[in-house]
Amino acid sequence: MIKGFKEFLLRGNIVDLAVAVVIGTAFTALVTKFTESFINPLIAATGSSDTGQGLGFRLKGDDPKTFIAFGDFINAAITFAITAAVVYFFVVVPMKKLNEMRERGAVEEPSGPPEDVALLREIRDALAKPQ
Repeated sequence: MIKGFKEFLLRGNIVDLAVAVVIGTAFTALVTKFTESFINPLIAATGSSDTGQGLGFRLKGDDPKTFIAFGDFINAAITFAITAAVVYFFVVVPMKKLNEMRERGAVEEPSGPPEDVALLREIRDALAKPQ
């Protein structure tokens, strides 16, 4: 079991995974800032001016804790859509094309034994023959 774990660590997948997590986290922060800076003001502008909280409504009079914010949900949905689109177009599509290229260019295995093995067999058979 320890040997398998050691092989898993040394295979390189851990490094690839760590890089993906770091880049994914940084990209998520970038998309979140984009939606907060550009999309959120646009959505807030569509909200009513009496609440001062953007798109949504209050369930109970002047209590700000009862405000249902549609704008925040729309921002989260836009953040998700942008993140999913970037992952799809910059990770999934290129990997799919790379796998297709590998399948098209795959080398077929030769039907017989390798040439050096065949030559060694001939030498063995020649030496085993009585002279």
